[in-house]
Amino acid sequence: MKKKLALFVTGGTVYPAMEILCRGKTDFSMALAGGTCLCLIDRVCNGKLKAKPLSIKCFAGSVIITAVEFGIGLLVNRVLKLDVWDYSSMPLNILGQICVPFSMLWYALTAPALALCAWYDKIMKG
Repeated sequence: MKKKLALFVTGGTVYPAMEILCRGKTDFSMALAGGTCLCLIDRVCNGKLKAKPLSIKCFAGSVIITAVEFGIGLLVNRVLKLDVWDYSSMPLNILGQICVPFSMLWYALTAPALALCAWYDKIMKG
């Protein structure tokens, strides 16, 4: 339970921080997305897919992040009309909520996320 909380807090801090660095702003929903994504990446990629190659884990991580982003995007951008982000101008987007270029970025960022999850495994043993 401590590890899950640590992962959620870390993802909920790192994801919005990355967004501030890249876009100059963020939204509270990005903290929820980041925490959820890191917990799911740990569970799926470092759990169920542990013996699989890194490429498979990164693909799964990209799918996880893209799916979480789509779900939260539908809620905050479409239902609540908060206009947190809009990928409509990006190629291969779906409803302006997700797009292939960012899914490719999530693929690359899954590797350090996996390393972070493994680091938490090491420090939280005992």
